[in-house]
Amino acid sequence: MMKWHVWLAVWIAFPLQAMAAEPDMSEQVPAQDKSTGPMDFIPRELTTIPAGDFGDNVRRGYELVVNTQQLKGRYVGNQLNCTDCHLSNGAKAYSAPLWAAFLAYPAFRAKDNHLDTFAERVQACFSYSMNGKAPALNSPEVVAISAYSYWMLMGGLLDKSGMTDTPVPELTDQQLQQGGNDKSFKLPGPIAQKIEAIGRRNMPGRGFATMPAAALPPAPDRGLPVYVQHCAICHGVKGEGTLMGGVPVMPALWGGDSYNWGAGMHRINTAAFFIFENMPLGKAVQLTPQQAWDVAAYINSQVRPQDPRFTGNVVSTAAAFHRGEQCFYGQTVDGVLLGNERAPAIYRAPPGQSPLR
Repeated sequence: MMKWHVWLAVWIAFPLQAMAAEPDMSEQVPAQDKSTGPMDFIPRELTTIPAGDFGDNVRRGYELVVNTQQLKGRYVGNQLNCTDCHLSNGAKAYSAPLWAAFLAYPAFRAKDNHLDTFAERVQACFSYSMNGKAPALNSPEVVAISAYSYWMLMGGLLDKSGMTDTPVPELTDQQLQQGGNDKSFKLPGPIAQKIEAIGRRNMPGRGFATMPAAALPPAPDRGLPVYVQHCAICHGVKGEGTLMGGVPVMPALWGGDSYNWGAGMHRINTAAFFIFENMPLGKAVQLTPQQAWDVAAYINSQVRPQDPRFTGNVVSTAAAFHRGEQCFYGQTVDGVLLGNERAPAIYRAPPGQSPLR
């Protein structure tokens, strides 16, 4: 366990205000005010997934979101499942719901300086949040996750439009990979005008909800007791997560079995938004805003796997990819240069494949 008695000196040397003044190289999704509401968006029941090839893809996508660990050692390099961050199997508003993300892509991402399709956004999750290896764009896995995300979106929109008896139109694999922000993607009936007015990238419920700013700079030393009281029972004293019968049931929050330094959740603000809205699991909005900020700082000031974009030098990697972020990458805490540790290499590539650095 790290000691945090020198933490205030770190913040004095690198305050939040200085970070905010720099351009954010990852250009994260802005948090939303919950007063806009998620448009009472409710995906259809899984029992309504149709028969046939398209329905099989949707069901397979659901299975992968719920149990991404079935891809461990192939495309997944840690203990996480998609639903650990995209709660309620990717359906929960203000928990990075997959249905809202599908509608938002294609979109330009500063993180890779590229106009990403939805399928490319899914690939990035495997590389960063899952600390693994991205499946090919046309792989069955990417197509299936895309199909499930689309099915949740379209079914919910049809129901919201009063078109409850209308089946979800089937899309080709190529259309699924593009995403719902493509001009060719048609929105259902009465709700189309409302969505177009706010913009497809601004679907209420997308990403995370706003929360009050921290009254004090987020500090790991204050976050430690919050973690012990509210988080350790599920995620472990050392952030190692919880296994039952060798199967992960609660995700590791740091160490070699967690998300890496390139994942969006490594940012203090992103983690704070997620924690405040959703944690402890099943008892959301139990922490004060300050507690959420502090425990996010505690979690994200721990050792974790290297950023896949690592240049071979922590300082240059931080300058190239973490400038403007509220994060600890490249910062020294208690004499440890975070991002320079040799976190355990969990990912092992199958024979004949190149391992992810």
